[in-house]
Amino acid sequence: MQETSTKPYFMRAIYEWCTDNGYTPYMAVKVGGAAQVPMEFVRNGEIVLNISFGATSSLKMDNEAVTFKARFGGVSRDISVPVENVMAVYASENGQGMAFEVDLTESISEPGVTSAPPEQKSKPSLGLAAVSSATTGSLTEGIQQNSEKEQKKSEKPSLKIIK
Repeated sequence: MQETSTKPYFMRAIYEWCTDNGYTPYMAVKVGGAAQVPMEFVRNGEIVLNISFGATSSLKMDNEAVTFKARFGGVSRDISVPVENVMAVYASENGQGMAFEVDLTESISEPGVTSAPPEQKSKPSLGLAAVSSATTGSLTEGIQQNSEKEQKKSEKPSLKIIK
């Protein structure tokens, strides 16, 4: 029997932590494979989705995929993201959450989008706990900037980085 990944459990836990604390949960996604997202909002092969209760309808986070309906430009869209495409789940207000390793080298659905080579790994930013140390640069830079601002404001400890 194959062991179930811990990733979907961590994703649900961070989502619940965000909502319990009044934060807005965001999910960063590497577009490729079976991910169904509005391509007009994809940047550098990635998209960040607001997965809060107020922004989604019929949100379902199971062990295989995250599915929901959301409005983009006033048009309702069905969103489906396989768990393996999720790069991070975090609170938009402070950047605290968790980053995950994503390796979609075999299947990319957007033309011209390529995955970062395995040797091009960066460290997760402060304020994010990580299941793996591999994240993409643009996501890490944006979250790191937000986290550094929060660190300067409060100087309180946040989630620890897991290696």
